[in-house]
Amino acid sequence: MLFSALLLLSSLHNVVAQRHDADLMSFVTLPEVRALRWDVHYLDRARAEPGYWFVAPYGQISPEMATKKYQQYQVGPYIYDDNGMLIWAGSLFWDNQNVFDFHAVHDLSADNETHISMIVNWERDGPGKGKGVMMNKHYHVETEVNVLNDLHDFNMHEFNILPGGKTALACTYRSREISMEDFGRPAESSFIVSGGFVELDMETSEILVQWESFDHIPLHESNMFHAWDNPMGDPGWDYVHINAVDKNLAGDYIISLRFTNTVYLISGEDGHIMWRLGGLESDFDMDFTFSKQHDVKFVSSNGTHHVISMLNNASDERGNDENLSSALFIEIDTVAMTARVISRINRPDSDLTRLRGSVSTLPNGNVFIGWSEFGYQSEHAANGDLLMTSRFVGDRYSTYRAYKSDFIGRPTTPPDVVASVYGTSEEDITTIIYVSWNGATDVVGWNLYAKAYDHGEPVKIGHATKTDFETMYIVDGYMDWITAEAVDVNGDVMSTSRVARSDIPQNWMAVGFLGDSGPSPDDPSIIASVNKGSTSTSDSTIDTNTDTTDAVEADKTVTDTTDSSSGMDGMDMSDDSTSDAMDHDNTSYADAKEVAKAVYRAYEVIRGIGGLLIFILLACSTGGVIYGIWRCLQARKRRSYQHVPSEEGIPVEEIHLRSQQPE
Repeated sequence: MLFSALLLLSSLHNVVAQRHDADLMSFVTLPEVRALRWDVHYLDRARAEPGYWFVAPYGQISPEMATKKYQQYQVGPYIYDDNGMLIWAGSLFWDNQNVFDFHAVHDLSADNETHISMIVNWERDGPGKGKGVMMNKHYHVETEVNVLNDLHDFNMHEFNILPGGKTALACTYRSREISMEDFGRPAESSFIVSGGFVELDMETSEILVQWESFDHIPLHESNMFHAWDNPMGDPGWDYVHINAVDKNLAGDYIISLRFTNTVYLISGEDGHIMWRLGGLESDFDMDFTFSKQHDVKFVSSNGTHHVISMLNNASDERGNDENLSSALFIEIDTVAMTARVISRINRPDSDLTRLRGSVSTLPNGNVFIGWSEFGYQSEHAANGDLLMTSRFVGDRYSTYRAYKSDFIGRPTTPPDVVASVYGTSEEDITTIIYVSWNGATDVVGWNLYAKAYDHGEPVKIGHATKTDFETMYIVDGYMDWITAEAVDVNGDVMSTSRVARSDIPQNWMAVGFLGDSGPSPDDPSIIASVNKGSTSTSDSTIDTNTDTTDAVEADKTVTDTTDSSSGMDGMDMSDDSTSDAMDHDNTSYADAKEVAKAVYRAYEVIRGIGGLLIFILLACSTGGVIYGIWRCLQARKRRSYQHVPSEEGIPVEEIHLRSQQPE
C-alpha cells in the first residue's frame, strides 16, 4: 500500500518537475506561492551565528505591469532559516508588490520583542505611492509611514527605524532647477534630482527633520555630470544619488552619495556638512579609496571617533575602479582628521557588485554581507574568515539588501493542512497529509489527528518531525476530518489547524478503484490499532532523533520512506512465523476495514433518518459483531489515544523622476 502511494507521488513529482521551474519551490498547502530555492555552502558551520535570513527578491526595480506579473507569488519579503528553508512567504500579503530593505528591528519596545520592517513599493496601476511598514511577530501591521505628498514614491533605498521606534529615516529624491554657475556657465540652468533624507514620526508620518543636497553640495562634486554636459529638463540630472542614511546618539546624520563617491556627516542642529570622507573634497588623510558605496552605517560613534561600515562596490554600470568589491570597516578620527580601514572583507568569489548591497554586524561579531545580485550573500567571522556563502539557485532575481537576525514568528492564522486519499481497492487505501504554518519560526513537529465522522472524537494517528517548510505524512486507510497540532521543542502545542476534509477522486472507477462504490472514511481508532500491531516488529526503525516526547512515541502508524524501507529490509521474509504474522496482520486489517465501513454506514443511516428505532435496530444487529471483533483486536494489542476537545481552540533603486535611471 505504501509502495503504491510512493510510486504515485514519484510520478506526480516528475510531472511537477517538468512543469515548474527548478529554481522555485511549490507547496501543496500554500499553492499561490513560488518561493526561491537557495544554493548554500558552509565552510565552518560551528562559528556561524544562528539566525534567519531576511531577503526581498524582485525581478525588476519598477513594479511590473499587471499583464507581466507571474501567475503565482514570487517577489516580496521572505524569511528563510540558515539552511535556506522557507519560514515565511510574505509575497501573498503584499499582492506580489516589490519590497525593499526588509529586515528585523530590535530595541523598539520594553518587552524586547523583535519586529520586522520593509519598504512596500509604489503601485504602477494604482494610487499607492509606497510606504514604510513595521510589523510585529504575529505579522500584523503595527505602523505605516507614508511618503511626502509632493514626491513620486516612498524611496526604495532606506527605511531605518531608530532605537526606541519613535522615528525613522528615509531617503528622498526631488526635482530642482539650478544655475550652472558652478560649471562656469552662469547664464544657463538645468534641472537636477536633489538627493536628501527625512526623519519621520512613526505614528503620524510628520516630518521632523528634512535635508537636501540642493542646498549644500555643488554640481562639480558629482562624478556623473560634467561642465561640458548639456543642461537637462525636468526632472534633471541625478547628480548625487543618495542610498543610505543613519543617525548617531549625538543627533548627527551620516549619508552615502553614490554619485560623489563620498560619505558626509550632517549636523543635526543646522544641517551643515561637518565633514566629507572620500570623493573630490575629502577632509581626511586616508591611504585607501572607495567608490559607488552602499549601506553606510554607524558601528560606533562617540563624538570625535567613529567606526562606520559600508559596502565598497568599487564599480557601477559604467565600469569599475577596483578589481573586486568589498565590505569595509573604517575608523574615523575627527581630531587628527585621519581615516583608516580596520577591516576589509573581499567578495568571496572575487567578483564585483555593481549595484546595491549591504553590510551588517551580528551579535557574536560575525559580519553578514549581501552582495545583492542573484541573492549572493556571505557570512564571515570577525577576523574575516569565510564561514558561509549562499545564493538563489536561479539568476532571474536579486535582492537589494540581505540581513540575518534572530526572530520569533508567531502567526495568528492556524496551520494549513491538505489531505488526499489514494487507492485501487478497499484494502489498498492510503491518505497523504501535508501540513505547514507560514511564518512560524520554531515548530519542530506535528501531531496529526483524524475522526471517524464529523462529530466524532479526534484520534491521534501519528507524529511527524518537521524538516522542511511543508511536511508530508503518509498513513494507511481512508483518514478524514484531519487536524494538525504544531509542537515546539518542549512538546507543547503551539497552535491547531482547522479541520480539513480529505480530497477524494470525483470518480473512483476512473482512477482504477476496484469495487461497486468508492470507499468510506475509516474509524481511525480501529485502523490505527491494527497498524500499531502490524508495525510492532519494526518499531526500532522509527526515527527518534527529536527533542519532543511525542516524536518517540511508539504509536506512530507509518514512518517516513527511509524508515519504511529499513523496516522491510530488517524482516526475514523466509521465516514462516514472520509470513504467518503478516498474513494474520493482513486479515486483521481487512476485518478492521469492514468494521470501520460498517460503523460509518451505520452513522450515515442514523444521521440521515434520525430515528431512534433505526439506531436500536442497527445497534442490535451489528453491535454483537462489532463488539466481538473489537475485543479480538483489543486482546491482540491494547493502546490508548490522546484526544483533543471537539471544539477547536484556535488562537485565532530606483528614481522615478526620469524614464531611465541607474539603481
